[in-house]
Amino acid sequence: MNPQYSDSKSALESWHKEVLKLDWSTPNEIKQMYRSASIVGDEKVVFNIAGNKYRLIVTINYYAKIVFIKFIGTHKQYDKIDIKDL
Repeated sequence: MNPQYSDSKSALESWHKEVLKLDWSTPNEIKQMYRSASIVGDEKVVFNIAGNKYRLIVTINYYAKIVFIKFIGTHKQYDKIDIKDL
């Protein structure tokens, strides 16, 4: 991990640990747990990490119960991407 992003490590590890225990079937279930998460389209979800300093974008296959990480970056880096291209 790049030292300049080391402040994201514990928040990302906590998110990962939580998600391993969950069994989401719908985007509404995600919003109930993570109110600040943004649902984008049918499968993409944007999570705010470390007090909204970082953004985590995932796609979710609800049927197979698989979460794919598509992007992790600062809020500034997130602003430069097109989420549709991920």
